[in-house]
Amino acid sequence: MRLNLFGVLFLVILSLAAQEKYPQGVFQPPMDIPLILAGTFGELRSNHFHSGMDIKTQQREGLPVFAIGDGTVTRIKISHWGYGKALYVAHPNGYTSVYAHLRKFGPEIEEYIKKIQYNKQSYEVEAFPDYGELKVTKGSVIAYSGNTGGSAGPHLHFEIRSSVTEKPTNPLLYGYDVRDATDPTLLGLYGYPLSDDALINQSAKKIQLNFTRQADGSFMADKVTAIGTIGFGINSFDRLDMAANQNGVYAVKQTVNGRVHSEYDFETFSFGETRYINTLIDYEHFGKFRQRIQKCFKEPYNHLGIYKTLYNDGKIDIEEGLSYTVEILISDIQGNETKLVIPVEGKREIPKIVKDEEVTENFILANKPNNFDLGVAKVYFPANTFYKDFYINLKKGKDTVTIHDNSVAAHRNFTISFDPSQYPLSERKQLFIARLDEDLRPSYATTYKRDGSFTTRTRDLGTYTLVRDSVAPTITPKNFKEKQWLSNYSYLSLTITDDLSGIDTYRATLNGKWILMEFEPKTNTITYSFDDKIVDETQCELKVIVTDNVGNSSTFTSTFFRK
Repeated sequence: MRLNLFGVLFLVILSLAAQEKYPQGVFQPPMDIPLILAGTFGELRSNHFHSGMDIKTQQREGLPVFAIGDGTVTRIKISHWGYGKALYVAHPNGYTSVYAHLRKFGPEIEEYIKKIQYNKQSYEVEAFPDYGELKVTKGSVIAYSGNTGGSAGPHLHFEIRSSVTEKPTNPLLYGYDVRDATDPTLLGLYGYPLSDDALINQSAKKIQLNFTRQADGSFMADKVTAIGTIGFGINSFDRLDMAANQNGVYAVKQTVNGRVHSEYDFETFSFGETRYINTLIDYEHFGKFRQRIQKCFKEPYNHLGIYKTLYNDGKIDIEEGLSYTVEILISDIQGNETKLVIPVEGKREIPKIVKDEEVTENFILANKPNNFDLGVAKVYFPANTFYKDFYINLKKGKDTVTIHDNSVAAHRNFTISFDPSQYPLSERKQLFIARLDEDLRPSYATTYKRDGSFTTRTRDLGTYTLVRDSVAPTITPKNFKEKQWLSNYSYLSLTITDDLSGIDTYRATLNGKWILMEFEPKTNTITYSFDDKIVDETQCELKVIVTDNVGNSSTFTSTFFRK
C-alpha cells in the first residue's frame, strides 16, 4: 500500500537515523551500469542471511569493477565454491568493501595472486597482502565481473563491512541509488498455537489463515478466534524495479492493540549468528514445502541480534472475551510498505485439530550429547547440535541408516561412523560415505578413513550408506585436438568429470612445468591461459592428471604446437 503522510514521515526519520551511522556520498558505485539487483542484503538463504547485494551484470561477464573508495587490498581468496574469486579492500574510514564471483582481478592484483598460485601450485589460494602493499584509488578498475564460485549466473556480489567487527551492513544505507517503488508482496499468513492450552480457529497445530486485499491496498485477515499464547508468521518477498527477482524484505514490525510486540530489520547482522536464520523461519515448513515463513515471535533458542523491539518475545497472550487487533507491517529499505491487519477474538472453543507429535524410541535432549548405535553405523550428536528437544526417528537398514528427515535443522555438525568390515580389504579404498536423496541417488560426503572406521561430519539429516566408486574420472579436450597448431589460441580448455564420488584434485603440466588450470565446477571445465607464458618451445607436451575422492586417477596426454 502507499503510505499515509504520518507513515512516510516515520519511515523517513528512521531512514535518516540509520543513514547518519553510515557515510553518505563517500563511496561510489562498484560498477558503472544501472544498479539492478538480483539479491538484497539480509535475504533468506539456506542456513544464512545474504551478506551483501547482488548486482545484475546484464547477463555478461568481464565488466569492470571499481574500487568504491581509496584503500588497500587486505585479502584475496580464490575457491571453487562460495565466493569464487573474491577481493577485500580496506578503506581509511573504517569500512571494508568486498567484491565476489569475479572473473579476474585488475592487472597488478592479478599478477600478485598468480605468483602465489604458481608458488603453491594450486588454483585455490588465500592471501593477506601487507597493509599498503596493494593500494587502490577510488574509481580504479580492481577486477572484472564473473560467475565464479557458487554463483548461479553472472553478477557481482558486493558487501560493505566494518573493518573492526567484520559485521556486514546493508550497502543501500550508504546512499546508492537503486530504484524501488514497489510494495513488498504478502504470500501467506500462518497462526501458531504456542502454549499447551492454545488454540487458533479450534486448531492446536499451526494453521494457514486467509486474508484479502482492501481498497486502500492493505490486507485484512479473516477474523481469528484464539485462546492462550499464540504467534504469527508470514511468507513474503520484495520486488525491486526493473527486475523480476523475489528479494528479501528489509523490516517486519508487529503491533498488538497499538503496542509493538516485535520488530526486526536487516541493517546489519553478525556472521557468527547467521545460522540462527533456521530459528527465525519455520524450518519444518521449509523442509517440507521449500517455503520460508518468517516468525513474528522469537523462540527461546533464537540468538539473533536483528531485533529492535521485543515485548513478550513477540508472542501474544489471548484471554477469553477480549478482542485484539494485530498489525504486521512489511517494508523495504525505500519505505514501501505492506500492512496486514488480523482481528483476533479471545474465545475458548472445543478443539477440532489436536497436536499429534510423533513419539519414537529415541529422544534428543538438545543440551546434552547423544549417541546412537544403528548397527552398520553409529551417530554422535554433540551437545547443542539441535535447537530443542524432540523425538528423533532413526532407522536401521541392511547397509543404510536413516537419521530423521529434513524437517529439523542441525546447528552444529554431527558425526556418522560406518563399520566397513563387511567389505573385502581390496574394495575399502574405493568406498565412501554417501547421502541418498529421495530418488536414492548418492552424493559424496567427505569421508575420513582411520582405525578401521569410515567417518563423516555433517549437518544434513537423511539417509546414509557406503558406496563403492571404481570408475576413474574422464578427461576430454574441449577446444583442441592432438597434434594441432594453437598459435592463435588464447587459452586451452578441457572437460573433467567423475560419475560418482566427484573430483578431488587435478594437476596439469606443459613440458614438465606446472601450469595454472582454473577449474569451474559448474561446467566441469579446466582452463589454462597462454598469457601465463610458461613454455616457449614450439612443441608442447600437455599432461593432465585428475583424481576422484576415493583415489581413482586418470591421466590425459596430448601434443600440440605453438609459435
